[in-house]
Amino acid sequence: MQSTHHSHASTGAPSGAARSPVPTEFDEDRLHAFIGQVLNDLGGAYSASLVTLGDRLGLYRALRDQGPATPAELAARTGCAERYLREWLSHQAASNYLAYDAASGRFTLPPEQAMVFANEDSPVYLMGGFEMVGSQVENQPKVAEAFRSGNGVAWGDQGACMFCAVARFFRPGYEHNLVQSWLPALDGIVEKLHSGGSVADVGCGHGHSTLVMARAFPESSFVGFDFHPESIAAANAHRDAEGISPERVRFEVATAKDFPGRYDLVTCFDCLHDMGDPAGAAAHVRSALADGGSWMIVEPIAGDSLAENLNPVGRLYYAASTMICVPTSLAQETGAALGAQAGEKRLAEVIRSGGFGSVRRAAETPFNMVLEARA
Repeated sequence: MQSTHHSHASTGAPSGAARSPVPTEFDEDRLHAFIGQVLNDLGGAYSASLVTLGDRLGLYRALRDQGPATPAELAARTGCAERYLREWLSHQAASNYLAYDAASGRFTLPPEQAMVFANEDSPVYLMGGFEMVGSQVENQPKVAEAFRSGNGVAWGDQGACMFCAVARFFRPGYEHNLVQSWLPALDGIVEKLHSGGSVADVGCGHGHSTLVMARAFPESSFVGFDFHPESIAAANAHRDAEGISPERVRFEVATAKDFPGRYDLVTCFDCLHDMGDPAGAAAHVRSALADGGSWMIVEPIAGDSLAENLNPVGRLYYAASTMICVPTSLAQETGAALGAQAGEKRLAEVIRSGGFGSVRRAAETPFNMVLEARA
């Protein structure tokens, strides 16, 4: 009688093929716990495309604005097919992204979930993070080749408008922290900006950080610089849409090592670690500061050792760093590749190498640290 137990020899693997040995000893409870973690991770990975779909089709907004709905009711509101909506809504309920009432058959977007998925002015709006997932998946073949060659992947070559997703991801943090707490933490800068200072926002991307400051300090002038022409075009479009005069706020293509002018404040938001030559950028910023000026460097929050960064935020940043930040830096001259988790000590070393005598942590959030550098 044939046994139902199969040995390794009966797995059906091709003759001569390498086989992965199964450990003879392992902790079953730890294995089950880890499988549970991986299932949650897979669930999140599978969910990213459905979340961005809900954003693009206006499904979250329809539930936010018009309240709970059955699949048929949401179809009537959005013009989408009911059968697809039934599956999407079911997934969202299984993910705890929506609440489901079995008695009525309706799905609800709770206010807490709405802050994450549907309210762009919320401090915890994370749709940009989900968009970055799609960009990273598209970018994977390019990064895989970079792993083999040691070369970089240029910012403009990143997949699926990576720079659009990054701008959307960081904007809520700027809107809710920059004027309220970050600038006031700097030495005497708010007073200068109220009286009419000059600001260079280096690595401005789509200009959200520049425009947040410009709205708050109408007496001051602002210039946003970025080496990516498409981002500068987007920044100018955002400025024009807000009706802000280009005489007071302008955006220009330039690198961190060659932007023109002298300023009371230079800012770098979540970009110093992406630069190929951050030390060279620091030296140029030092030369561009007016007497008594400050350089504000906003960077991803991180400790100075790997052990300090083994947490959920570090996990996200190391993933982004592997797929975005390190490839971007390695595609530029010098290719310092600091990475998104460089930590304050390493960043301060780079900043001081540019001629700054003082570097201090002025503020922080769960996602960012704010450094102030002065001569």
